[in-house]
Amino acid sequence: MANATPGATPAVNPYAKPNAAVAEAAEQYQEVKVFATSGRIGRVRYIAYGMGMYFLLAILGALLTWAIGTAGMVIAWIAILVVWLMLTIQRCHDFNTTGWLSILVLVPLVNLIFWFIPGTDGENNYGAKTPPNGGGVVFAVVAVLIVIPLIGVLAAIALPAYQDYTKRAKAAQQMQQQQQQAPKR
Repeated sequence: MANATPGATPAVNPYAKPNAAVAEAAEQYQEVKVFATSGRIGRVRYIAYGMGMYFLLAILGALLTWAIGTAGMVIAWIAILVVWLMLTIQRCHDFNTTGWLSILVLVPLVNLIFWFIPGTDGENNYGAKTPPNGGGVVFAVVAVLIVIPLIGVLAAIALPAYQDYTKRAKAAQQMQQQQQQAPKR
């Protein structure tokens, strides 16, 4: 450094590593909002959140019915319908369609199309894509689509069998009482 002059900038080494941060641009995801009509929601979250809200509001409706009567169930069904429509509007936005298509949710079995139509890859007219599904969301969908129907089938088999068992047990108990009360010869 004998040749360096005071105040001069040092020479740049052309073989030095770059000092700039080099990374891929992160994908933009939008926040998932359950109680909104704007934004997007993917298929798995649509199923999980829809069924989860249905069960939650049904339980609250049962409690309201117990507390205030029939009006509680009416309030619960209105709440279920509103949440269902909000989620379906977001689902329509996910495949780049207007939210007015969500009216099809009121037609039985036609509403299942929202489970099968894939969303738009990347950004569309209604915002950036939704974040990837976490383990909790996938677990909820598996529970809703497999475990709950399995419990229903088992209950449909077990309840009649149990009722038959209790009828036979009562009949046997009555026969035993009649035999004990009969006079001995």
